[in-house]
Amino acid sequence: MHQLTSENGRRGFTLVEVVVVIILLGIIAAVAVGRLTTSLETARVEQTKAEMEALARAIVGNPDVYSNGARTDFGYVGDIGALPFTLDNLLTDPGYATWNGPYLTAGPGGDAYKRDAWNADYVYVDTLLRSVGSGSNIDKVFTANTSSLLNNVVEGYMRDANSNLPGPTYRDSVLIQLVYPNGAGGMAIASVNPSSTGNFRFSNVPIGNQTLRVIYLPDRDTVIYATSVPPGSTIKINVVFPADLW
Repeated sequence: MHQLTSENGRRGFTLVEVVVVIILLGIIAAVAVGRLTTSLETARVEQTKAEMEALARAIVGNPDVYSNGARTDFGYVGDIGALPFTLDNLLTDPGYATWNGPYLTAGPGGDAYKRDAWNADYVYVDTLLRSVGSGSNIDKVFTANTSSLLNNVVEGYMRDANSNLPGPTYRDSVLIQLVYPNGAGGMAIASVNPSSTGNFRFSNVPIGNQTLRVIYLPDRDTVIYATSVPPGSTIKINVVFPADLW
């Protein structure tokens, strides 16, 4: 193979050397493209995970938001008492009086929140959010089961200012009510009388900031307790009525 020589006598590149350089440049370019593709896919995965976390918090709230020692953010479920039918309910009022959204921002295009970084629609079923755009599933399970969101317990016992229990004579003189969203856009009021030992219990309570009212019926005197109900919980409340009732 002859060497290539310029007119001034300096040695040029041989054809083999040129081919080798081209091959090396091709390898470098392929490696760079591969790394760029990997970086883009990693960025898409992280973007999608962040979006799914935002969706989960819109549905069930942020467990790290507290005020005066109690959790205050319960998202859509905390306001409605039920899971949204579709992700659209997080942004658009379905006609519920207790809806307090929007629970997230729409983003570019108005409905980008419903699509992952590959522009594929999120799958939303019960307590699962799933991205399928990458070719493999990326899942976000935002709670263990629906029961932990909708079937909690509020219980306790009550006594008067002198620590007297109602007993069988006065238990019917006290009405204990729990007020919470009914899952259909309104409010439910569950009512019980305490037992003779002052015990009471409410089941099937959704997560959220609920209201407990204790009413002494003869005088309609009422004490009110703000009750924070997190997922999968049994809340215990000791009610002390600020008067000598019995």
